[in-house]
Amino acid sequence: MMQLDVDIGMRLFRTMHRIRMVEEEIASRYAQGKMRCPTHLSTGQEGVPAALAECLLPSDYAVSTHRGHAHYLAKGGDLKAMIAEIYGKATGCSRGKGGSMHLIDLSAGFMGTSAIVGNSIPIGVGLALAAQNRGTNQLSCVFLGDGATEEGVYYESLNFAALRNLPVLFVCENNLYSVYSPLKVRQPSGRCIATVAESMGLKTIKGDGNDVLTVYAECKRAIADIRAGGGPWLVEYSVYRWREHCGPNFDNDLGYRSSEEYDCWRRREPIGLLRAKLIRSVADLDSQEVDIRGELRREIDAAFDFAESSPFPAAEDALLGEYA
Repeated sequence: MMQLDVDIGMRLFRTMHRIRMVEEEIASRYAQGKMRCPTHLSTGQEGVPAALAECLLPSDYAVSTHRGHAHYLAKGGDLKAMIAEIYGKATGCSRGKGGSMHLIDLSAGFMGTSAIVGNSIPIGVGLALAAQNRGTNQLSCVFLGDGATEEGVYYESLNFAALRNLPVLFVCENNLYSVYSPLKVRQPSGRCIATVAESMGLKTIKGDGNDVLTVYAECKRAIADIRAGGGPWLVEYSVYRWREHCGPNFDNDLGYRSSEEYDCWRRREPIGLLRAKLIRSVADLDSQEVDIRGELRREIDAAFDFAESSPFPAAEDALLGEYA
């Protein structure tokens, strides 16, 4: 059994709480009609981004998907700017023009998200190539879902990364579904995403995304190897989103996944699993958790107040920063 580093464990605990509380607040306010863009929440999937937050450097690059809030926050993105962006305000990280699915923060090395499945993958590989050409110690972290592994550009990107021995970490959060379609109707039975990547020349890890301590240890090892010139890795972690594919609600009534499956994953959610381990080593965990949640509640309320009070973009700025 891996020995628990309490300091790291508590940081992971806080980061996962922060991600979940932010997304739950987005869900609770969405019906007000002030967030005029689609939102794809990742409640229940907090373990992987929290682990990467401990492993990546501010100078590293990251790109993400339409479900990118957690990745943006984990990479050091500004919470106020993220909420303002979802509200379409000029103070948003994309000046109010991108919404939930198009987040960017160059100061944090977060180079963008995309509503097009698989679209950010080659961009992340290009960033790794740039870092290699400049001789920096940077790496590029490419977040993707299982659905993106069905896009041609995914295989082209893996092939190029392996061919050029690029400093890139592909992080596949496999939440079993593409919208309402399970893996079994999209990919042949028995196929493993990590195994396919390994056959293309990448080093790989496949594991449980709810076990945040193991995810942290494995990603730390992979990243150390990448920085040492070991070439690209792909890590595939099983995770599970609680809410609907797009939107703030729950959709178990639609019948595409069973209540038994859903309840099984809810019982194994990452915050609770880590809490059960921390409670053995942190005597006052209950009181610390209350303090953490209180601090985060103040931060989140301030971010929403900032978004509410921020101005909308000026009409004359409609084409500012737009390229075609």
